[in-house]
Amino acid sequence: MCNYISNINLDFEFKMYPEQLVKPMKAEMTQVGFEELTNAAAVENALKDSSGTVLVFVNSVCGCAAGSARPGVKLSLENGKKPTKLTTVFAGFDTEAVAAARNFMLPYPPSSPSIALFKDGKLVHFIERHHIEGRSAQMIAENLKMAYDHFC
Repeated sequence: MCNYISNINLDFEFKMYPEQLVKPMKAEMTQVGFEELTNAAAVENALKDSSGTVLVFVNSVCGCAAGSARPGVKLSLENGKKPTKLTTVFAGFDTEAVAAARNFMLPYPPSSPSIALFKDGKLVHFIERHHIEGRSAQMIAENLKMAYDHFC
């Protein structure tokens, strides 16, 4: 048996993508008012027992995030009603935060990008990746605006 492996420190967070790649994609959302959630505690604080509405955008490096999801989410904010709180986690980078957010998004399977709307701590609207792929930013925005008008 190889005992030498037991001395390795495995207390780290795996980051699939380098920071210099994801930083501008994160900034695209934080510049319009999204709070970046980077760990499980931040997700818990934002969602557990929350009142009002919270939007959680699971950001991603993929093309549909760049072409439809990020622009669509930003466009959706041009609405009379909108969520009380805007938050984002980044798949493949903030793995702890994404895992915690996805626990709140059950029973939906992991999906990135994806967009979740919570009201009073309960998931009330969810857009999975397969609802983002092949759709325009305007279509994503209209879907979210309808959810805001109903739940916010």
